[in-house]
Amino acid sequence: MFWLSMAMLIGANVAYHVCQKTIPGVANPMVSVTVTFLVATLASAALLPVFIGDNGGVVAELRRLNWSSVLLGITIIGIEVGFLLLYRSGWNISLASIVVNALVALTLIPVGILLFKEKLLGTDVAGILLLLAGIYLIAQR
Repeated sequence: MFWLSMAMLIGANVAYHVCQKTIPGVANPMVSVTVTFLVATLASAALLPVFIGDNGGVVAELRRLNWSSVLLGITIIGIEVGFLLLYRSGWNISLASIVVNALVALTLIPVGILLFKEKLLGTDVAGILLLLAGIYLIAQR
């Protein structure tokens, strides 16, 4: 399951960035995001029977949710519009994701430590220093 989910994430992320980069510059960002979410909603609804199974149905599954799903929906809009505007401002598809994800990773370090009691090892700190060096090198362009 690890490699299958990894392959799905890589494939979906590559397709995501290609799609974002190729949305016409004259297209209204919010109309684009609305169409994107409409398609995602329809596709998600079509997949519900596959993932719900015998767990009590949709109503039972809705009761298992908390505030995170609602907030996630709002944050996804920020990601969608943010990448769309980032590409429209001239960022290269080959670098935008690297820089954004590196900065997100750095921002998540204190979140992981403070909220989820995660620990950093020496090798983690070494990786973080390499990440910072990479961001510095990219910023030198």
